[in-house]
Amino acid sequence: MIRLQIPSNADYIDIVRVCLYGIASKLNFSYEDIEDMKVAVSEACTNAVLHGSSGKGDGSLIDVTFQPSEAGITIVVKNDGPPFEHSEIGSGSPPLQGIEISELPVGGLGIYLMEALMDEVSVQSSDNGTEVILTKYVSE
Repeated sequence: MIRLQIPSNADYIDIVRVCLYGIASKLNFSYEDIEDMKVAVSEACTNAVLHGSSGKGDGSLIDVTFQPSEAGITIVVKNDGPPFEHSEIGSGSPPLQGIEISELPVGGLGIYLMEALMDEVSVQSSDNGTEVILTKYVSE
């Protein structure tokens, strides 16, 4: 497992993307899969920055863990903000191709994108914060 901790600030999300690229390259993911994962992880981190403020001021942190396996990788983005509720998680998202911008759902687009780009997405919230768990399997 590889763990990265960044300040809850959008300026640091690029560090997570670079780290993901390095790990995913070693796991033999395709360029397209790596790009999809980078978008999904960026969305998860952006949500953590925007909605994960714990009210502690500028000291809030985002924990990102990369859990590589033979099958692929699981990425967990955790913040210590208030619980997040999303009732449609796990409902599956239709493909983005052929959809007009006006047809995209209002709000929650980050979750929608993550579900469309990753193989598995789950969100676990508690009083201790929110974890977004993203899994992508290596294509054979």
